[in-house]
Amino acid sequence: MGRPWPKKPTPESAKEPDGLHVWLLRYLEWLRVRHYSERTVVNREKAVGLFIEWSEARGVLRPMEVTKPMLERYQRHLYYVRKADGRALSARGQVWRLGPVRAYFKWLTRQNVLLWNPASELELPRTQRRLPKHVLSVSEVEKVLALPDVKDVFGLRDRALLETLYSTGIRRKELIGLGLFDIDTERGTLHVREGKGGRERVVPIGERARLWIDKYVSDARTELLVPPDTGVLFLTRFGEAFRPGPLTNLVRGYVERAELGKTGSCHLFRHTLATVMLEHGADIRYIQEMLGHAELSTTEIYTQVSIRKLCAVYAATHPAARLVRQSAPERPPLASTARAITAAELFSCLAAEGDEDDETAGSSRAEGGDT
Repeated sequence: MGRPWPKKPTPESAKEPDGLHVWLLRYLEWLRVRHYSERTVVNREKAVGLFIEWSEARGVLRPMEVTKPMLERYQRHLYYVRKADGRALSARGQVWRLGPVRAYFKWLTRQNVLLWNPASELELPRTQRRLPKHVLSVSEVEKVLALPDVKDVFGLRDRALLETLYSTGIRRKELIGLGLFDIDTERGTLHVREGKGGRERVVPIGERARLWIDKYVSDARTELLVPPDTGVLFLTRFGEAFRPGPLTNLVRGYVERAELGKTGSCHLFRHTLATVMLEHGADIRYIQEMLGHAELSTTEIYTQVSIRKLCAVYAATHPAARLVRQSAPERPPLASTARAITAAELFSCLAAEGDEDDETAGSSRAEGGDT
């Protein structure tokens, strides 16, 4: 039997009644009471915790001892810090660590713990707008989709899972949370109940994906199910919902087996959906609605579109929307109240979203659990 993992030492500021760590715990409780997602709470706890460790090493234990020059020194520290592989933190990685610290001190000021906010003028590093690293072509996607052995319950599950990712472009977390009754076969839609920021949305799902899901539910899911049935659509071999790490490894494995010379996992299909719909003539604002972006960092709030119009555009532009290709319906007119957005802005937002997944789940390759 191996030795138990050593306990993480108690922060010095936890011993102070008004220490940085004590106020962090109150801040996290405040976030939970206001229904911030658990992922947001955990990310902020990690990021602010790193700052507190750095501060305690310099003898600073209480919020009122933190100054603007000190925060600027911490920012310079992040610029020069090196990861285990010797690489510097990316600009987005630095923002991931600094943004929660700035939010933490803003909250402390609003709670009258501080008379003024030392982080109010802290400028976050400028992040580079760039395109996703890899995007699959339609033929490459079909090669990946053909890999699962559909004669096996796991292969049938994997085929339905991959088809869902390609057909809808939903996020990894959204796929994990899908329920049996979130697929409306009659309307041809999928209901995302807890998207990013807690927002719900309804998106079209292609006919081919619906057929594979039906076959998986009828022929494979009952074999994987371990009572009680929680209603989760995609189950692991242990009859439970996927965790992010194992799901990432599963999808990445199929992409690598296809030998396309490209890498990626769940988010790769999200990039691909946006690309193929754009190439087939979809308006960029419909793709935004499909991906569940309430807004892009470089745009104003865009025009909301109805699910009926979105379904029509989806059927006309997504290769997997129909088993037999039909003539494209006339594209419905769009309201002109929103500023025009570019494909570069959309893909830059997608790339940032993928970086966020990598940053918050960087240990997915090593995460335990079977699929």
